[in-house]
Amino acid sequence: MKRISKRSFLSAPLLATVGFATAPLAFGQASAQADEGSDCKPSEKRVDYKLPIAKGPFTPEMPSLETYQAPDWFRDAKFGIWAHWGPQAVPRAGDWYARQMYIPGHPHYDHHLKNYGHPSEVGYKDIIPLWKAEKFEPEALMDKYVAAGAKYFVSMGVHHDNFDLWNSKTHRWNAAAMGPKRDIVGAWKTAAKKRGLHFGVSEHLGASHNWFYPSHMYDQFWPKLGVSYDGADARFADLYHSNNNEPYRGTSTWYTRDPAFHQMWFDRIRDLIDNYQPDLLYSDGGLPFGIVGRSLLSHFYNGAADKSRGTQAVYNCKAIGSGEYSSKMCVQDVERGVLKDINPLPWQTCSSNGDWFYSDNYTYKTAPDIIHMLTDIVSKNGNLLLNIVLYPDGSLPPESQSLLDELAAWMSVNSEAIHGSRPWIIYGEGPTETADGAFMENTVYTGQDIRFTTKGDALYAITLGDPGATCRIAALGHQAGHLSRPVRKVELLGQTKALRFRQTDDALVVDMPATLPTRHGSVLKLSI
Repeated sequence: MKRISKRSFLSAPLLATVGFATAPLAFGQASAQADEGSDCKPSEKRVDYKLPIAKGPFTPEMPSLETYQAPDWFRDAKFGIWAHWGPQAVPRAGDWYARQMYIPGHPHYDHHLKNYGHPSEVGYKDIIPLWKAEKFEPEALMDKYVAAGAKYFVSMGVHHDNFDLWNSKTHRWNAAAMGPKRDIVGAWKTAAKKRGLHFGVSEHLGASHNWFYPSHMYDQFWPKLGVSYDGADARFADLYHSNNNEPYRGTSTWYTRDPAFHQMWFDRIRDLIDNYQPDLLYSDGGLPFGIVGRSLLSHFYNGAADKSRGTQAVYNCKAIGSGEYSSKMCVQDVERGVLKDINPLPWQTCSSNGDWFYSDNYTYKTAPDIIHMLTDIVSKNGNLLLNIVLYPDGSLPPESQSLLDELAAWMSVNSEAIHGSRPWIIYGEGPTETADGAFMENTVYTGQDIRFTTKGDALYAITLGDPGATCRIAALGHQAGHLSRPVRKVELLGQTKALRFRQTDDALVVDMPATLPTRHGSVLKLSI
């Protein structure tokens, strides 16, 4: 999401789910009496859910889920590419189109009225068939992603628009049945696994119930004043959600209290997990719906459990918005932002080189933006999951193609300082203050900003720009106290000849060559 953050979506203070106290579910138990999820009112009755889970070490209680440890494959990967792509790309107007086309006065409403018609007659349901994905070539795209350094790939599973990109067994609004008439998730998985990448899916369905609320409203302008939008038409209730659950509808919370929706969410996402067996599952918010979400998560972890290595699954969720969150039960995702310092647990930034869905009027991130952000994140024990924007037809805009080419050139020389690396005792140094938190990603670095990573006996110092004739690193001076022994050799990745350097009390000073092997940042490999 971009145009409205989860913080601004909520008109009330951010809500956290109160844990549901119950006896542990037996493995494979088919039902549970539970609370209604993250926004349950104390006076409301408990509900009988059907929540079958796979046998394994995890149960749907927070203490059990907090025994989770992120697998080594994720800690080693460092960089993943995401296809945040679907029917909302069709209008070429950016993120959240399916919601905001129903809001009078919003640019998306005006765009829809001008290009498609009035949303009482031509709604989002009529945008979906226009998404043909006629130039979608996942095999060719995956080759580009691998060359750019991606070690995992994530496919959009379902966005807030309630449209499944897989061959859904429980929902007629899916890409195999309409639009492209193709199993998009399956095609992405085949291409990723063929190239040895770990594969993930993202689900944004949890918020869909409240997010789609404007489609049930009516126009506020003459000559359509008071005319209901097509979301109020009962024939399309399985897309826009039913009016029968009106008491649960609203926009004050990210997740609905509607128990029928909770059950539907569990069934749909379990269908996605069971049939595509992803290595990674991403939720756009906290873990949804109390016991329902915890049951789904324990099912996911158990399905990927390994007796000797623990579960090999990764679950991303966020510490903002409603829903449950614990840094121990998942891998934290920070949307369009970074953390200020080294985090003791693995974490992830999700971002995009453009708008989340294709927009004709959006300023793209450049290769130095992405390389510097990736380096900063990796130095702090994190991963970067980057959406590479696609045109509606599945081909690459020139800005995305250029970025992939430049990432490939940089990674071909410098990837050993990124993949498989771990943080040093400090993340870095330099004059630029790092932003901290979600939606805080537009830091502009200089050649004097340095980030550190380690692998084996090597220490890497990565410049976030051109350092000039000399690279001065204060953290590696004798008086800094970070090194127990002096530096004995300095190499520049991409160049065979060792560099001249001097280590003083104040800094390590390295003489840089006139021509650098790569643009946008250089990697010094230090032997100590």
